[in-house]
Amino acid sequence: MESKLSSFGQDTDFRANNNAVADSLLRAYPTWQELRCRAKSRLPNFSFEFLDGGAGSDQNIAHNFSSLDAVELMPRYGIANSLPSSEINLFGQRFSVPLGISPIGSPSIVLPGAEIHLAQAAQKMRIPYMLGVLSNLQIEDASAIAGDVLWYQIYRFPKDNHRIGFDLLERAGSAGVKAIVLTIDTPIRTIRTREVKAGLVSPFKISLRLGLDALTSPTWIKAWAKYGRPRFAALNKYFPRTDMTSEEISIFLRREMTGAFSWDEIARYRDVWKGTLILKGILHPLDAERARSLGVDGLVVSNHGGRQIESLPASIDALPAIRAAVGDDMTVLFDSGIRSGVDIVRAMACGANAVFSGKGFLWSLGALAEKGPEHFIRLCSNEFRVTLGQLGCESVDDIRRVEFRHRRAWA
Repeated sequence: MESKLSSFGQDTDFRANNNAVADSLLRAYPTWQELRCRAKSRLPNFSFEFLDGGAGSDQNIAHNFSSLDAVELMPRYGIANSLPSSEINLFGQRFSVPLGISPIGSPSIVLPGAEIHLAQAAQKMRIPYMLGVLSNLQIEDASAIAGDVLWYQIYRFPKDNHRIGFDLLERAGSAGVKAIVLTIDTPIRTIRTREVKAGLVSPFKISLRLGLDALTSPTWIKAWAKYGRPRFAALNKYFPRTDMTSEEISIFLRREMTGAFSWDEIARYRDVWKGTLILKGILHPLDAERARSLGVDGLVVSNHGGRQIESLPASIDALPAIRAAVGDDMTVLFDSGIRSGVDIVRAMACGANAVFSGKGFLWSLGALAEKGPEHFIRLCSNEFRVTLGQLGCESVDDIRRVEFRHRRAWA
């Protein structure tokens, strides 16, 4: 007999993938708060500080959360009495829910093997996965796991006429990557105070302090034993030697990966990449208009999750003005602060076509290891559909007519 939880708030294909384990996880960890608390208790301190922290004193992270919480949605009754589907179309593809996995640099610091678990969950649950260039998974290997839903994020590698960047484009095309995501919001390196205090360096290196810290987490040690140490495997091809030390890799990255893309460089990437091209890190409406004029297919409104500088606007506060600037027919995605299905609806009401989450998936990995990402997707999907139904929406498209109050929005 099917349990109440397995039928509640689930699409047909989600229900087919459901089981007693998934049901028990929904009961035990029904919100992101439970996932975060469990992650904190299970992970080494350095791992949790890496996933949970941002720039400075985390003010921008808190601002992202509080600004999303401040968006009020007005329901209309007498319209819908059933749970609507959560499926959407993005760039000609059908996805199960308007939620994707943000590009995360070095997610294997949180849990070795993280990229594999994220890719598997994205493929199974049919959501887009933005694989970060600073990951422990080659494009080709990621495609073998999540080839139907794989997007690829690239930072700027300007040396030798963008030799590395353009080679990554070629590899992505050969691997069947569905979209390229250029990140524009990292003009200089930043300081993340909690990572510094925890003893982390980039690239990741186990010191005596971190080793002792890791020993407090059997979950992390078990993952380390299975998948090995976190490293930038996606860039192995470009390292001068295969036996480079962490210090040598750090020097290599500082030399090769510098600054943020200029508009002229974005135009060059647009000319080379014939598929879907997305620009990530937009906050100003004039930048959004500039991107559109260059033929970019989509934008990600993002303040880098509060991990660059803490004086930026919350991403949700910048979203309505960007939607107004580019019009209704351009795909606008949203990132920074998404924790729940309610947050997804808030962002879509304010103008997003879909959203991406980073911290939510990292919390889920820390809490539940390989079971975490799928649980977080299911959790968000359930809450998303229930929220739509409560607002009187009969479909995802109806979100556009939801009245909302957003007093913190930038004009």
